[in-house]
Amino acid sequence: MKITAIETFVLSNRRALVKVSTDEGVSGWGEHTLENWARTVTAAVERMSEHLIGADPLAITRLWQNLARGGYYRGGPVLSSAVAGLDQALWDIKGRWLDVPVHELLGGPTRDHARAYAHANRDGRTGDPELAKRHLAAGLDLLKVAPRGPVGFIETPARVDEIVEQLGELRQAVGGHVDLCIDLHGRFSVPMARRILPRLEPLGLAFAEEPLRPEHSDLIGDLVRCSPVPIATGERLYQRTEFRRILEAGVAVVQPDVSHAGGITEVFRIATQAEVYDAQVAPHCPLGPLALAASLQIAFAVPNFYAQELSFDPHLGPSDDTRLMRDPSVLTPVEGRVRRLTGPGLGVEIDEDAVRAAVDTGPLGPGSPIWTHGDGSFAEW
Repeated sequence: MKITAIETFVLSNRRALVKVSTDEGVSGWGEHTLENWARTVTAAVERMSEHLIGADPLAITRLWQNLARGGYYRGGPVLSSAVAGLDQALWDIKGRWLDVPVHELLGGPTRDHARAYAHANRDGRTGDPELAKRHLAAGLDLLKVAPRGPVGFIETPARVDEIVEQLGELRQAVGGHVDLCIDLHGRFSVPMARRILPRLEPLGLAFAEEPLRPEHSDLIGDLVRCSPVPIATGERLYQRTEFRRILEAGVAVVQPDVSHAGGITEVFRIATQAEVYDAQVAPHCPLGPLALAASLQIAFAVPNFYAQELSFDPHLGPSDDTRLMRDPSVLTPVEGRVRRLTGPGLGVEIDEDAVRAAVDTGPLGPGSPIWTHGDGSFAEW
């Protein structure tokens, strides 16, 4: 079997897909997006494709080495995301060729279903109790929220009180049988994180996510040692070597993104590495159905899986994401759990006509917002 064609499809600033075709009629799909940089990553995919045409798609590790290391310069979000999408498509081909889901190729299932979690945010506050209750009614028992707006380098006591009090209201609304976590989104400085994390202890949070920007990963051990709340991070890290630092620092949960961190091949290695440090894996995934399906293949294969972020809310009806699939129900959680995917490859069927119809050839828009502090200086989103 040989790779004969590779096509890319840019759908938005947050969505880009790749299709890898072979001379045996078997094709695989991947999601190579990088939020705000979809066309930039697509250009990298098209350049890397020159190394794949005519190659055996089943030799995934060999091809991964060529893609990830063969250009001399390597790593980073753009190149790692390009590798990720192609890697997903290669695993999809191999699973379809052998008529098994990818997790069977990674050693077989470790669980029958994967716990899912959703976001319960509302503009202007930390968490929305009413949205949280709707998620609970749909069966979810793990919810995540983020603080409103920018956070100063050293904030006022009133701002800290606001975050803690609103989280407390959310805890009161959902009760003690539901897990809550907070995504600090890299907005906090070291002193601000040290100030707020101990205040969150009475709320029994499952974890506090990304308290620091990724460039400050070497400092995260200071927070682990002072924080009664488990620390999670990793959505903006792209290689095993980057995860080693935070694992040695003692984080509880790592969050590699299967569309950014080198695909299934690298995320599986990161998960295995995390197991050595008694850390669990909660794949980051605010993306589309292919990225979610690839993340779930990891979830079903590794023993140290914690929970899966939902890339779309299936309880709110059809969306642009669900319309790309022939059967969205395979990714829809039941009682807060996604049943083990049993279809071949990534386990989902893409509607190619819907993908082609959704291609955006015009301006993709501004993407993520640019925030500023009151003095006009840059603020983390």
